[in-house]
Amino acid sequence: MKPIKIVMPISSDPDAPTQSLLGLGALAAELAAQGVSVRELFARTGLDASQLEDPHARISHRQRLAIYRNAMRLAKRSDIGLLAGARQRISDYGIYGYALVSSRTFGEALMFSLDHITMAGPAVRQISFRIEHGTTAILRSHGLDPLGELLPFAAEFWRSSMTAVFSRILESPFPSKRMIFPFAAPVHWRNYERMFNCPIDFGADRMEWHFDAKVLDLPCPNANPITAKICQQLCDVVLTEHPGESELVRRIRAACLNSPSRFAGAPEIASKLGLSLRTFHRRLAEDGQSFQSIVDGMRQSIATELLENTHLAIDQVAERVGFADATSFRKAFKKWTNRSPSDFRHPTAQPPAASPDA
Repeated sequence: MKPIKIVMPISSDPDAPTQSLLGLGALAAELAAQGVSVRELFARTGLDASQLEDPHARISHRQRLAIYRNAMRLAKRSDIGLLAGARQRISDYGIYGYALVSSRTFGEALMFSLDHITMAGPAVRQISFRIEHGTTAILRSHGLDPLGELLPFAAEFWRSSMTAVFSRILESPFPSKRMIFPFAAPVHWRNYERMFNCPIDFGADRMEWHFDAKVLDLPCPNANPITAKICQQLCDVVLTEHPGESELVRRIRAACLNSPSRFAGAPEIASKLGLSLRTFHRRLAEDGQSFQSIVDGMRQSIATELLENTHLAIDQVAERVGFADATSFRKAFKKWTNRSPSDFRHPTAQPPAASPDA
């Protein structure tokens, strides 16, 4: 079956600080229960343990893998990934978690989670989603080879974490039907069936998670359209943030994304922030910024995210980033990236999405 959704959560630059630390608190907590300190977990990663408390902190993919390597080396139990993932709470994922739990249906929560998957910190290069025969939903992980010996740990931590979060969204056990893994059964293989409550296949040629498609239509017990909209808009703000930027710039981003007209002009945003237009521009100049550069940066970041991780049409992307028509958006995107939106979405070097990667 043809995948209906494809996301690519990892930057092409493994050293780019593009990932948040959301979800890693559960790993630190499980290791602490085994007598391992957070300082040891972060040793030789270039990170400080205090960054777990910083919602604006960012790490690179390489640093995430270094943390995973430390966890494997320091853990007193071989099933550290399963145990740590099972600790995940909605609050461990911040506004991303609250956006999911307040969604109208689980299907809407899942689609939002995939559209903003970079916030959850997956370690694989590509994830596809499809429905087979109208009854089985399948999440498939691609681009696994670079993980090497870390693959079992990364798979255990990711699947266990998402199972815990999805179960908390539904307030009931998540209806997994089968888990398929491209590695040999570990010594703690019996814990898989207890954790996931479904048949487990090891030594396969792919990595897939099968679950009952009926769950997509289930209402979320904590659905709240106002909360969901606010959290989803804040997630968009996070996607456009950059390390080290000022509080004023963060407030401008939030005001732009929360404006009914989205990407309102400088006079409206200055008024929302309680500043005169003159003071607004002066304070930005003191930060070495301009309002237009901030707006253009936000538009580019969100457009890039939507082109990479959704199947929205070009005119729909243009509308979401504040352009009146697709032609104006194409011209602006070409100016920002030297590539057209279509070329950016479908680079000739990209491998076919449906090909096996495991």
